[in-house]
Amino acid sequence: MTANNNPHALTRPMLVRLAETEREPVSFELDGRVVHALKGDTLLTAILTNQATLRETESLSAPRAGFCLMGACQDCWVTLESGERVRACSTFIAPGLCVTTSQGSRR
Repeated sequence: MTANNNPHALTRPMLVRLAETEREPVSFELDGRVVHALKGDTLLTAILTNQATLRETESLSAPRAGFCLMGACQDCWVTLESGERVRACSTFIAPGLCVTTSQGSRR
């Protein structure tokens, strides 16, 4: 499945930014497509302001959006271009970062 026909990536984003909208924009790659976030966002915020879910569980292929949102659980793992797995809720966005979710890994 490619990012372009990923139904989770193409539906309305889960989060809508209401405050702090004037922070510096940051571009990053999410599952093969260039998207935008704001400086100071966590990966979780950056991803969920661009798509409806964070990822799918490996075992059930069920959509997930994070659980504890503070780095204590294992629900928000994503993979960086280097192959390193990080928690999206406690990793900050950086310009040019390339992130793959379990949804994008099926391409």
